[in-house]
Amino acid sequence: MSLSLSGRRDWPRLSRLSLKLFAIILITNVLISGLVFVFVSRSLDQGFVNYLERSQATRAETLANALGEQWASRGSWQWLRDNPRAWQSLVRSQLWSSERRPPQGIDRELSDARGYVLLDELSNPVIGEPLLDTPPPDPGMPPPPEPHFVPIRSDGQLVGQLGYLPPERLMARMDQIFLERQQRNLMIIVGSLFLASLLLAGGLAWWLGRRARSMTLATRRLTLGDYSVRLSERGRDELSRLSADFNQLAETLEANRRARQRWVADIAHELRTPLAVLRGEIEAMEDGIRPLTTDNLGSLQQEVDQLGHLVEDLRLLAQSDAGALDMHLVPVDLAESLAQRLEDSRLRLENRGLELVFETESLWVRADSQRLRQLWDNLLSNTLAYTDNPGMLRVTLRQRQQYAEVVWEDTSPGVPEHELSRLTERLYRVEGSRNRRSGGSGLGLSIASALIEAQGGTLVPSASPLGGLRWTLSFPLEVANASPAIMEPA
Repeated sequence: MSLSLSGRRDWPRLSRLSLKLFAIILITNVLISGLVFVFVSRSLDQGFVNYLERSQATRAETLANALGEQWASRGSWQWLRDNPRAWQSLVRSQLWSSERRPPQGIDRELSDARGYVLLDELSNPVIGEPLLDTPPPDPGMPPPPEPHFVPIRSDGQLVGQLGYLPPERLMARMDQIFLERQQRNLMIIVGSLFLASLLLAGGLAWWLGRRARSMTLATRRLTLGDYSVRLSERGRDELSRLSADFNQLAETLEANRRARQRWVADIAHELRTPLAVLRGEIEAMEDGIRPLTTDNLGSLQQEVDQLGHLVEDLRLLAQSDAGALDMHLVPVDLAESLAQRLEDSRLRLENRGLELVFETESLWVRADSQRLRQLWDNLLSNTLAYTDNPGMLRVTLRQRQQYAEVVWEDTSPGVPEHELSRLTERLYRVEGSRNRRSGGSGLGLSIASALIEAQGGTLVPSASPLGGLRWTLSFPLEVANASPAIMEPA
């Protein structure tokens, strides 16, 4: 069941995380927009002055060259003194565009003939004399700068000077036109950024808060024991991966609960069987149906022993789960431990019609001798119980890289491929019923797996080429024994 929070009642709700994200994103964007506005305004102010300086110098050079050509053809400046309109026409023809249309904005101000003054070779004003008048000083302000002059030459001879107002003088009437326009545009940009930040912060905060709220509700249901809850895994971001991990956790907890319930039910069944036999035999003796003889008491003793073995196996598995399994790890010759146990069991195997073939080499590992013997006994019991006769048990011990590897394989019957991974589950039987073929409790392989893991090894089942089951046991070698000269490919 997937957890859904798409109802209308979720829209107006905002979590604390959503509000914090909204405030953080909005404040951050407002601060960034404000800083951009301040720095861009200052940059525009300084850049505007530099732009004016370059523009005026270029226009003044162009106009000075044209005046030099006019002087060469006319020989004097008298034509400008007599005809002020000629000055206007000359400036327009040189500084206006080719379409002869009046320029707009700042270009119009920079191309105004009133912004220039012409002096002759003796520095006497020809035209534009008012430009030379210095405006009255403003108290508390530095004096305004003087006009800049560009020499006018004709055939290398200085014939006059062209003066123009520096940017500081022009700023008084032009900077407001440009700067106010740019600042107005900046204000529009900043306002748009603020609105976009508001929408982005609100949307992101609501979306992330909604995801966090769904995870909170799902976690709360999980803590209450509802392991069927699932989160949506749409997307590929970290939240989607977190949702996938949460779903995996819920599935694991649900599987563990089912396993625990099955485990308790299986234990109850395993305990009920010998107890029922004991109760029946005792009642038969009480009713005089069965005499109180040594043989009948021996039968009762067998059931008690079986019950005791089952309780001991459960205790060992509980210790293994708690990490409290009693282990005394010392250097042990694995070949000696294995060969001794196999030789002691050869007669039992032959009586069951099973041929024993084994090959070992001396390999030292850190292990508990007593637990190793218990491990071999559990594997032998499994082979004796689930191998048809005539058959074979083949055991090989060899070194593979930095591990001592024991390959334990027998003949038919085999185990289906899909059942292999469940062989070490507690109380699990391949045949899927509770009818014990050998009278075992179904805990032997679980105990074998717990014993080898407690000694740092692994136990892996697979299909045997002999037609039965293969167990591959790996133990880390002792450092002194792990010779790099003896290496086999995996």
